[in-house]
Amino acid sequence: MPLVLLPVGDATEVLDTMYPYFRLPEDGFQVVVAGPEARLYHMVLHQIPPMANPPWDITEETPGYFIQATVSFREVRPEEFVGLFLSGGRAPEYLRYNQDLLRITRHFFETGKPVACVCHGIEVLSAAGCIGGRTVTTVAKCALDAAQGGARYVDQPVVVDGNLVTARIWHDNTWLLKHFVQMLKAWVTANGDPGESIGKTTS
Repeated sequence: MPLVLLPVGDATEVLDTMYPYFRLPEDGFQVVVAGPEARLYHMVLHQIPPMANPPWDITEETPGYFIQATVSFREVRPEEFVGLFLSGGRAPEYLRYNQDLLRITRHFFETGKPVACVCHGIEVLSAAGCIGGRTVTTVAKCALDAAQGGARYVDQPVVVDGNLVTARIWHDNTWLLKHFVQMLKAWVTANGDPGESIGKTTS
């Protein structure tokens, strides 16, 4: 089964993360969760409270579920994977400093493998230097991160630019995953499953 890498950290957003975690296996892709270390991570919920008085200008963060990373970033062999999914939440704010994750991210762009990114995940792409000259979308408050990475930001649900598909927030998950699954299937059809010849050491 082709492997898709899902990096996480503490304060990874629940819906950004769990939707691809469950959706991708429906189309025959195995999701491998990776983190700075192979351990259990705390996910969070991010939403603007609808009835708050006074109102919130930004999202409120509340505890969510937990998710187990089965491999650390330094152990990941990106050549075994056919795709990368970067979720949002607060985690990317510090994950973007992890040099192993940046190395992994660059591999997918150097090889043209499909990459999906939602919300704050754009911070990792920007830090890795992978979006220069690209057109992307992200949550509005991360538009500056896109621009600092050399990308052109547009405010629309989903943007496909080459091997990269981006979305704003988890409300756009349906369209994001629709495009990402299509891209993954096309890549596997054209290139095969690298895990079959390399060996799935990260499963």
